[in-house]
Amino acid sequence: MRARLFAVIALLALAMAPVRAAERVLTVGALLDLSGPAALLGVPVKNGMEMRFAEANARGELPGITLRLLVEDTGYDPKRAILAARKLTERDGAIAFLSNLGTPVVLATMPEILRRGRLHLFPFSPHEATYAPLHPLKFQIYAPYRSYMDPAVRAVLRRHPQVRRVCTLVQDDEFGEEVSAGVRAGLERAGLSLTQETRHARGATDFTGQIARLREAGCELVALGTLVRETVALLRTASEMGWKPLFLTSASAYSDQTHALGGAAVEGLYGVTNPIRIPYREGASPELLAWLDAYRARYGAEANVWSAMGYVAAELLVLAIATATEPTPEAIAQALERLDYPGDLFGSPRYRFSPTDHLGQRTGGELTRIEHGRWVSLERLDGPSE
Repeated sequence: MRARLFAVIALLALAMAPVRAAERVLTVGALLDLSGPAALLGVPVKNGMEMRFAEANARGELPGITLRLLVEDTGYDPKRAILAARKLTERDGAIAFLSNLGTPVVLATMPEILRRGRLHLFPFSPHEATYAPLHPLKFQIYAPYRSYMDPAVRAVLRRHPQVRRVCTLVQDDEFGEEVSAGVRAGLERAGLSLTQETRHARGATDFTGQIARLREAGCELVALGTLVRETVALLRTASEMGWKPLFLTSASAYSDQTHALGGAAVEGLYGVTNPIRIPYREGASPELLAWLDAYRARYGAEANVWSAMGYVAAELLVLAIATATEPTPEAIAQALERLDYPGDLFGSPRYRFSPTDHLGQRTGGELTRIEHGRWVSLERLDGPSE
């Protein structure tokens, strides 16, 4: 009898308790390389996005909504990425894809993602196809490779007017072709032509043959369309062979990982900054130091530029969801078109979209160089040459 009485009291208490709206889980997918040649980028990007989503959930920034990040490891393989994209849409119900990594992966999966009505946001592939032609569900915050390699090549040539023989060493795919296109455009404006173009397969580790061909061609400046690991390997090979031309890398190797892994072999390497500079602790603001400490406490590792870029990409999505009329791809896209992001503790540029322009910023970045084991910014680059 007493047990029944307690049961009735419990039911009455539940009935009288305030009813909370059911939390809606929004799944965001990401196609990242966590195990292949681009894992040095993929892991910190994942961490940065994950950290921002965790903050939003813990603070209740999106009432009634819980964000869930599901990451699929592509191994930097487009075929594997296509299968992963289908899983995230069909089985996991992802409404958006955020920061998909690598031009080959992005270009292989983007048509399928858009066909299924999912948002395709801010991929780590500065390729014109990621924002043009205009599509209601695709947005980009990274200006295309060719738009900054053009002014970067000309900036290096101004600093070294004796250089006449310029070559490229790029990945043998769409990424490499975009970098090469920017280099050729810059050379044409400088009154020069490309002396030699050399390519390498994705995931290559031996660059002896490519370096030998470039040296034989008498290259004085070599522009690179390579990732961090490959950049370090090829510069080390050149150093071991006693060959020391000028090297200029795309933003894909602008990372503190490059000088941490490359040491003396990468001293003097020119590069182009991402929209965000590397978050070095030295000279950092109190706000940035607090973020770096929080990241280290969470992951047991130091944050780098990829961590910060992943965090900012997630921040933009959180802001768009917060101002959307409803949490659907179409409404979130419309909220992005109204978004005006003024910048942040990382030094991000101003990101602005519109109904007729889904590229959030068009800055040319900065020319930078590794000096004494650290990237040092040298000058602002002009914007796209298109």
